[in-house]
Amino acid sequence: MVSVAVLSGSPGSPSGRVWLEGSSQTPFCESPREQVTESPESGIQEHYSNLCMEKSQKINPFILRILQEVDKEIKKGLAAGITLNIAGNNRLVPVERVTGEDFWILSRILKNCLYINGLDVGYNLLGDVGAYYAAKLVQKQLNLIYLNLMFNDIGPEGGELIAKVLHKNQTLKYLRMTGNKIENKGGMSFAAMLQINSSLEKLDLGDCDLGMQSVIAFATVLTRNQAIKAINLNRPILYGEQEESTVHIGRMLKENHCLVVLHMCKHDIKNSGIQQLCDALYLNSSLRYLDVSCNKITHDGMVYLADVLKSNTTLEVIDLSFNRIENAGANYLSETLTSHNRSLKALSVVSNNIEGEGLVALSQSMKTNLTFSHIYIWGNKFDEATCVAYSDLIQMGRLKPDNTDVEPFVVDGHVYLAEVSNGLKKHYYWTSTSGESYDHSSNAGVDSLFASRNNSTDAFSKMSLGYCTVLFCPVFGELKGFFFFFV
Repeated sequence: MVSVAVLSGSPGSPSGRVWLEGSSQTPFCESPREQVTESPESGIQEHYSNLCMEKSQKINPFILRILQEVDKEIKKGLAAGITLNIAGNNRLVPVERVTGEDFWILSRILKNCLYINGLDVGYNLLGDVGAYYAAKLVQKQLNLIYLNLMFNDIGPEGGELIAKVLHKNQTLKYLRMTGNKIENKGGMSFAAMLQINSSLEKLDLGDCDLGMQSVIAFATVLTRNQAIKAINLNRPILYGEQEESTVHIGRMLKENHCLVVLHMCKHDIKNSGIQQLCDALYLNSSLRYLDVSCNKITHDGMVYLADVLKSNTTLEVIDLSFNRIENAGANYLSETLTSHNRSLKALSVVSNNIEGEGLVALSQSMKTNLTFSHIYIWGNKFDEATCVAYSDLIQMGRLKPDNTDVEPFVVDGHVYLAEVSNGLKKHYYWTSTSGESYDHSSNAGVDSLFASRNNSTDAFSKMSLGYCTVLFCPVFGELKGFFFFFV
């Protein structure tokens, strides 16, 4: 079992060494009393280089490049609210992924940089060692509102360290732990944290191997927690056919009137499960985004969803991708969207075994329902009537090209549809660093729905720096892009 050990140093040496027992990583020094101060004459990049030399730590060239860019922006007077992007999945430049030891040095620099309020170190090699220093950073850097640790090989012990430090933290608003196998133990730690923490608003625990116990714990805690606005519980490790976790989440939705975004991808939800959720949505007045993609919902489940959409006026985005609603399910939804519902803005029915009849019915609902603006249909069975229907919607301007995942083209007088890379989760696993402007529609208008509800301007303005992206947040409103969004 991995545990944190602190050993006293000899006289004249740093005060202690911190590492994870049972880990293959090399121990390194941590001096808790040592402060890294920044003088006006020198930049953050120089402090990083000096500290690496002082601690005999190899300089990471990727970190160095990004810190150089930060220094340039600071000299331009753009030092307020920087989100530092050191994600390891950048393919435009050579990337030397950040290890736990690299992050040890970086965290010592950042804890005194009050102008940095966001940090993205996703897709690196932090491990539980890096998680320890991420926890220390959250504890000491009181301006940090966004932290992305996705896919960093953090285990249950590392997850527990981060969860525990959030018991007292009152500044962090958005945490991404996506893809770190914190398992049931780590999940229970985060659930316990939500009983105490009243400031965290967005939590992404997708693909973290959560167990049934921790999913039920989250459902229980969220009946009382009034701070969380968005949570991602995608792909837990569940056993049995009784949909117990869905039952508990349904009960939670009846009592929670603060949650805005809920992701339940790969929860093994069947028609009885979607019925439980729909029963809750008759009483829920806050949920605006529901993700039930990659489940086992059929056209029978659409009877319940179509019925609740007749009276529910808050749901604005529904992701049904990779289920099996077929023509009958599409017809149920199109009837409701045509005659009753005027609140839904985006619908994804990607890969649902829908044929021409159902797809054309959904296209017809867009002609009468002007609120319904985004639809994603790729992976179904297109016939010529389908291709013509969606081509007409795009050409007449009713369906904007950026608001769907198909594009029409003509060969020998016949209309066909090609796939384009738009979708509800276009920026879930990556964010462009090539200089293209951020497009609200690439995330199905979820950003715009939050902007419209809050009557605020964009929370983040984004500037590409070639090999890194710095996000400026002049005023913290809603973080852009949930899981999400979670982007």
